[in-house]
Amino acid sequence: MGNTVRSKVVKIGNSRGIRIPRALLEQAGLCNEVEMTFEGDKLIIHSSHHPRQGWEEHFKIMSEQGDDHLLVRKSSPNGMRMNGHGSQSL
Repeated sequence: MGNTVRSKVVKIGNSRGIRIPRALLEQAGLCNEVEMTFEGDKLIIHSSHHPRQGWEEHFKIMSEQGDDHLLVRKSSPNGMRMNGHGSQSL
């Protein structure tokens, strides 16, 4: 399961916490807020940031409004690509 890092459980006010090395935080993409769950005897910590959260609903709305057409560059006969304004580029 990769590298193992040991850390002590420390007192933080009336709670307890662990210090997580910066390298692990960066590798896991953990920033300001995390989600924690249990699986058996394991505490699972992962980022609460979901980059594509809400995309499915937005795509559904776009489809209902007819705003989900594919944007593709067309090639001209000489192999040049045509942009949306009739100009050519390589």
